[in-house]
Amino acid sequence: MANKNFLIIRITTIVALGGFLMGFDASVISGVVRFIEPEFGLSKLQLGWAVGSLTLTATLAMLLAGPLSDRFGRRAILKVAAVLFGVSAIASALAPTFAILVIARMIGGLGVGASLIVAPMFIAEISPPKMRGKMVSINQLNIVIGISAAFFTNYLILRWGQSDMAWAQALMLGEHSWRWMLGLETLPAVIYFIGLFFVPQSPRWQIRAGMVDEARMTMNRLYGEEEAGQQITDVIKGLEADKDKEKVSVREIFQPALRFVLIIGVALAILQQITGINAVFFYAPVIFEQSGIGTDASFMQAILVGLTNLVFTILAIMFIDRLGRKPLLIFGMTGIAVMMLLLSYGFHSATYQLTPESIEILDESIDRVALEDNMSGITYPNDIVFKQALAETIGQEAAIEHEAAIITAAIDLNPTLILLAILGFVASFAISIGPVMWVMFSELFPLRVRGIAISFAGFINSGVSFLVQLVFPWELANLGNSITFLIYGLFAIAGLIFVWRVVPETKNKTLEELEEQLVRKRE
Repeated sequence: MANKNFLIIRITTIVALGGFLMGFDASVISGVVRFIEPEFGLSKLQLGWAVGSLTLTATLAMLLAGPLSDRFGRRAILKVAAVLFGVSAIASALAPTFAILVIARMIGGLGVGASLIVAPMFIAEISPPKMRGKMVSINQLNIVIGISAAFFTNYLILRWGQSDMAWAQALMLGEHSWRWMLGLETLPAVIYFIGLFFVPQSPRWQIRAGMVDEARMTMNRLYGEEEAGQQITDVIKGLEADKDKEKVSVREIFQPALRFVLIIGVALAILQQITGINAVFFYAPVIFEQSGIGTDASFMQAILVGLTNLVFTILAIMFIDRLGRKPLLIFGMTGIAVMMLLLSYGFHSATYQLTPESIEILDESIDRVALEDNMSGITYPNDIVFKQALAETIGQEAAIEHEAAIITAAIDLNPTLILLAILGFVASFAISIGPVMWVMFSELFPLRVRGIAISFAGFINSGVSFLVQLVFPWELANLGNSITFLIYGLFAIAGLIFVWRVVPETKNKTLEELEEQLVRKRE
């Protein structure tokens, strides 16, 4: 049994490398935005588009990935995703214009959407019930590791680019730092593509495709002959019950019998994003710069975000099959609400004032005379008023380029409170809605419609994520830091009420048992 468990873990680890690439590809942009905004002269919505464009095509890929994986197999779609990741990394690094950068990011988004849907589905279909929660969560763990790796490599590239080391200068890390940040993804994409040749097809997909003998061979390797035989019988029984039904279409997931699980899936999909997680992950250095700690320190604190996410995702994997899905969701949503409200309070208490002494230490490229004449000694009550005055004083372009340094010189705020609130928010997300949503996606929907149903829920999830990423820079510029995070906190409170009253527990039940309980009894 130990050898079979090891085989399942090995296959899961390889398949979940798609999660690593998704996390890296999505979060590496957090270190890029500060450089491309002045280089390409972007507006706030264009900056949001640079970040969110990947998620836009990921949304489309999520809608298509499930049905395509039903037709061609889970493994084949993941191989295509690996190729898309590699192409996107190279094209992004070499992009000469903003438009080409966006197109390259959109290519990567197709890989993100495909891997995000198919990888957890694949893992759920090869895992025994008692291991399924942990195994599916490994994909979320790899997403988290990818996010952490992106934060860490962004910081290293930034520091190396500022150094006098000959090799760093030869590679032009300082001049092209954001291009190196994006290009690094090529290596793990190649590793993923090669690794997928060493995993079997999903046995449940093989049975669905009529390859029962092949599925039996796969399941014998994974579970042993006795358990394999029982699982094959259960899968065939479920398919037989559905054989007289028409071919699966999107309309079928809206049937009355599936209404309950669809409402839960869609609600969790919206809730995971509407509380602002990708605003934090994709704009972490920008958020920390708003607290006045400077660019270098903001990149360093972004690493803490990644590490916190990693540690609490591991804790979620440890407890998800022991405590259950619902207790983790309740605990995590409570933490998310509290931390977002604390973050809103922290920024609300900030004031901004430039003094002759603070102006004097600013870089000489900044128009310090204009700042001295127009802003010195004036206390600004919030970030919006201060940034407006700054743009009027030194010009919009200069204000964007030097915003971090000037905010550092002017702000009166407790940056430790901001850091602790963000880390607490990330910890609450990582131990709850982050991994639990994907585990429950793989459990809620019956086999017949699993591919298309998960794709639909993933489509909603990704669509909300795109909107959050797109409007976040605009929100900071027009609503301010405090109101933006207050909105996320209120969404979290609403989500907590929904989880408490509606979401069922799914731990320690086979996929077929859950189908009977949540779907067939409602027919």
